[in-house]
Formats: sequence, C-alpha cells, structure tokens
Amino acid sequence: MSYRVERTISGRVFSIEAGRVARQADGAVWLRYGETIVLVTVVAAKQPPKEGVDFFPLTVDYQERMYAAGRIPGSFFRREGRPHERETVTARLIDRSIRPLFPKGYKQEVQIIGTVLSFDGENDPDVLALVGASAALTASPIPFQGPVGALRVGRIQGGFVLNPTYPQLEESDLDLVVAGTEDAVVMVEAGAKEVPEEVVLQAIDYGHHSLKILIDMQRELAQAMGVQKPPFVSPEPDDDLRRRVDDLYRGPIRELVLILDKEQQKARRQEILNELMVALAEEPAERRVQGKGVLEEIERDELRRLILEEGQRPDGRKLDEVRPITCEVGVLPRTHGSALFSRGQTQALVTTTLGTSEDEQKLDDIEGEGTKRFMLHYNFPPSSVGEVRFLRGPGRREIGHGLLAERALSQILPSKETSPYIVRLVSDILESNGSSSMATVCGGSLALMDAGVPVKGAVGGVAIGLIMGDGRYAILTDIMGLEDHLGDMDFKVAGTRTGITALQMDIKVPGITIEIMAKALNQAKTARYHVLDIMDRTLPKPRAEISKYAPRIIAIQIPLDKIREVIGPGGKMIRSIIEQTGVKIDVDDSGRVEIASVDEAAAQRALNIISKIIEVPEVGKVYLGKVVRIMDFGAFVEILPGTDGLLHISQISDQRVQRVEDVLSEGDEVLVKVIEIDKSGKIRLSRKELLKSPTTSGGRKERGETHR
Repeated sequence: MSYRVERTISGRVFSIEAGRVARQADGAVWLRYGETIVLVTVVAAKQPPKEGVDFFPLTVDYQERMYAAGRIPGSFFRREGRPHERETVTARLIDRSIRPLFPKGYKQEVQIIGTVLSFDGENDPDVLALVGASAALTASPIPFQGPVGALRVGRIQGGFVLNPTYPQLEESDLDLVVAGTEDAVVMVEAGAKEVPEEVVLQAIDYGHHSLKILIDMQRELAQAMGVQKPPFVSPEPDDDLRRRVDDLYRGPIRELVLILDKEQQKARRQEILNELMVALAEEPAERRVQGKGVLEEIERDELRRLILEEGQRPDGRKLDEVRPITCEVGVLPRTHGSALFSRGQTQALVTTTLGTSEDEQKLDDIEGEGTKRFMLHYNFPPSSVGEVRFLRGPGRREIGHGLLAERALSQILPSKETSPYIVRLVSDILESNGSSSMATVCGGSLALMDAGVPVKGAVGGVAIGLIMGDGRYAILTDIMGLEDHLGDMDFKVAGTRTGITALQMDIKVPGITIEIMAKALNQAKTARYHVLDIMDRTLPKPRAEISKYAPRIIAIQIPLDKIREVIGPGGKMIRSIIEQTGVKIDVDDSGRVEIASVDEAAAQRALNIISKIIEVPEVGKVYLGKVVRIMDFGAFVEILPGTDGLLHISQISDQRVQRVEDVLSEGDEVLVKVIEIDKSGKIRLSRKELLKSPTTSGGRKERGETHR
C-alpha cells in the first residue's frame, strides 16, 4: 500500500511517498519537488553489532544518476564512477544533520542511500535527500529521535526566499541550508557574499521556523503507515564497573586534561587506557568496551567541570581567547604565492598557483558540463597528528574541509575581466590540533595576496565550541582538538571585516537554540577581527606584481566575425602563432582572446600578430606586405595575416613592367598602398603611387626586392 503527504512550499508542491518502491528496505521514501525526484532508503544490519565496536557505524551515500537530467556520463565507460565532490559534500550534509539524533549506545550498522532520479534544473536535490533521510528513518523501525526538517534560505534584494531555484540563487547573496527538530537547530551550512552576522542569524531563525511544516509531514506519513518503533534501551555499564573505573582513574584524568602538549596528552591517555585494559583483561570484550566508554565519560565530565565551574580551559586560556598566531608569506621561492599560518599547534602551508584558461577544472554532472576557475585542495597527512597510515586519495573529510575553505575564499576573488587567471590553492596541514580548515582559510587568504591576486580583502576564520551541562553552557573561542572531541559543537565561521563568507555548524547534542547561536556568532566576529589584525600586519594588501614564475596573461576582445580568421582553417593560424611565439592562446565563443606566457615579450609578439589579423584594411593606408603569389597580370600581396590584395602589373612601378617576375619574387616584402576595396571585399594595391612620392613610405625599406 502506498502512502503520500504533500504541502506547497514557495509555490511548488513538495511531496513524500512511501510504500510504493524499495519495499525490502527498512525505510524508503520517494520525494518530489517540482520535477526533481529523490529516492532515499535506509537499512540497518540484521546481524548483531560486531564485538568490541565502540562507535555508531553510520554510512550515508548520496548519488546523482546522470539519466536524471537526460544525460549520458562523459567518462570512458559511459557510466557513473566514484562520487563527485558535490555528492560527497551532500552525503556529509545529511550525516551531520541526523547523526546527533540516534540514541546513545546504538551501534547497529546503518546505511542511508539517497539517489537522484529526476532533476529539473531548478530545484536542488540535496535538501530533498536530507529530508528524505529523516523521513525514511522516521518511517522505519530503526530508533531515531527525529524527525528533522531542512530548507535552503536565500536572500534577494534584502528579502529571504525559501528553497530558491537555481536562477534565484544566482541573484542571492546568501546560500544557507538549515536543518532542525521542532525545538532546536541541528545543522547549518552557508556560503555568503560578506553578509552581516545579524542577517545570517535572521536567516537561520526564519529557516528553522519554516522547516516545521516538513516535520509535520513526516509525522503524518509515519502515523498513516502505523509505524511502531520497538523500544531501544542503551546498554549502560553497571554501577560496579563505573565506580571501579572512577575510583582508579578520575584523578589521573583530571591531570590529563591539563597537559598542554597534544602529543604528551595523547601518550598519557593511551597509558591510562592500557592500564584499564590490563585491569579488565579477564572481562568479556563488551565489558572492556564499556570500561573504555566510562573512561571517556570521566574525561568529558572533567572538561565540563573545568570550564563550567572554574571558568578555565585545558590550556589556561580564557573562554574567548584565541591561541597564539604567527603568519609568514613568501616561504616557498618558486611557487606563485605561499603562506605559513600557525595557530597554537595547528599549522597550514598554503600555496597559490596561477594558470590559464586551459587549466580550468572541467565539470560533468547532472547540472551539465561546465568549468571551475577557482579550486582549493586540502591535504591532511597522518604525520600532522603524529600517526602512521597509508597515503591514499582525499577522503570525505579532506574534500569537505577543502570545499568549505574554497567557499569562504571564493567570495573575495576578482572577476574574470579583472583577473583572467585560473587559481588553485593547496593547503597542506603540517600539524593539527583543531580548526585546520579555518587555518586553511587564513593561510589561503595570505597566499592569494602573496601571489598578487587582486582580492577584495582578507578572509579570516575561527572555530567556536560549546560546552553544555547541568543547565549551563559556555561558548569557547578557537577550540583545540580536545575541546572539539569532547565538546558539544564545532561552529566554523569565516569572513571579512564586512561580513560572513562561509559557515558550518556540527553538533553532538540533539540541537541548540537560536540564542546560543547568536552569542557564538558574536564571539566569532570578535575573534575574526583579532585574526585579521594579525594577518594585516603580515601582508596588508595584495602584492602589486605577480610572481616572475607565473604566466603573464593579456586578454583582448575581438569581433565575433574575426574568430574564424584568428583560428584559421583547421586551427592553422592559431597553431602558427603559437609555434612562432611559444605562448598559449585561448579563444572563446564570445570573442575573448587570452594570450599567456611566462615571457611577457613573447605574449606581446603574439598580441601584435592577432591585432594585425583582426585589423581591417583601410583605403589610402600603406602596408609592408609580402608577395605570396605571382600571376601574369600581377602579384597577390599579403598585407595583413590572412588578407591578400592584388598588385596589378600596371601598379608595380612608375615605369613600364614587361613581366612581373622582372621586379617581384614570391617572398619579397614590398610597401603597398590600398587604393580600392570593392563591395565584395576585394582589395586593389599600388606600389607605383608610393614610388611617385617617396615620403609616403616613411623611410621603411622593402626587403628581398630584385631589380633587373
């Protein structure tokens, strides 16, 4: 039997349907908004959790089928391959929104798959997939403390728009996704064009109030289906085990959280854990896992006690204090731009590489083929946290962190007309103890300016944390690894002095209030200004000149009817220019021509050639031409690249010429004057007129001329 609920949101019908497809999954919903359709399934493993598992093994996958947009994949095998960046980021968006709402102690393996089946080019499927994940869980027997609603909020001409279409997003200065329960916000992610904090907060509040309609829809669907969730009781360690671990290790752990050096703290934590495992060696594996959990609870309690009761952080900082910061630029001599940004025990080496239009990233997804002019790639080697691991390609975390930093910095980049360069930033995290993505933003901003990219201004970033307990809470500025791991929130905020360019909020509790978010944003703004002050002292504005190792790009606009002449038949002309000068040339359909070369003189030579190609011959003007063909009745002279004129035998000399070959040979350079251009574009030339008045030539010599 099929069940369906629907509502109208922003003038378009949003529907959720269950019981029609994928009936062997524990939960499956079919969502439609406009003509965009997403199927979301959820399945929990039927076998009991693996012995010794001390985490919740949730997997979220999101996939966009190319047939959804009526397209065939452009890969060699013509089928979808590994996830695109967009798919990875959407999967993380869903994961971060629903993970806090699974009950503590639930360790059954769960997989959620969102699949885009139809895409109308207007309604973004990511929010549908997020709502679908919550709806599928709500309609399943899997324990879940939802439902969760989610909406996208844009702002056009000062007014908020719910679930803006793709064309509307082009006009919007804000792209914000908010997810929440009826009472609290659980996830926020946004990109913005330097939007003030108070506006972002209003958008979050507006979105949270508006998303409740989606929560009601999910409850209505589950009620219609008669969903009965079996009770779940979290396996708690018995009082004896809890008391035993507490008596032995609370004191050592109280000392542990005050160790300043991360590696020393990590080593001491491992010592305590090893001691506990030895003490519980005769116990069953599950009891050892519970003992480890009690140990972490004690550490979490001690951190909360330290912060909430004593107002002190593990490293001795005040609640709103930023760790010591150092900035260096120009640290790598052969890169186009580089910066080393250090904040506490977190350090990012960020480099800028400037490229030409042929270096654009090619995109091929359900939105169609496209290009990307700005890329930021984030690398997190195991050495940055003192570990040993195989080096593989970038994982979901690295892709997500890189795209967050890319989003923060993309808002300050110049237009293509102002700066024609393709820009690639690479952030190599050299050491990490919290907020490495925000260190990437700060280092990336400095590296761009070091490369001479004319950015609008510097971007700084900071991560804000939250500690909650016993009805109290504390907001922490610039959280380090321990505060992130044991705390309740990681709220990353990046922006300029004008406003926010990107933010991302992850939480580990079932939700936080707008009031807490307002205080967090205010604290983040103060910290960001502090960071920007330090960055400005290092490099206050972009360098006046780009690196001598970067390509020089000259961009010109040519008439559309001249594109064919610049390229030439089969690309012959453009290849000839490249061979002569050694430059790179790109011509687009709008007539924009980019000439790139590390050698500026070579780029100028290529520009001169192209300028001659697009030059229009003028009657009365004198040209130094080249004889390209000898005929009985005269010679054809190329006066501009690809443009010939007829020098009739009667116009070759002021004396009688019997044979053209007596005066001219192929390859000779001769001064000629345009005396006529007829309606068909044919050009008549004269040399005789110049010989009659030598001053006209301006003293320019003819080369290769033979006199007989």
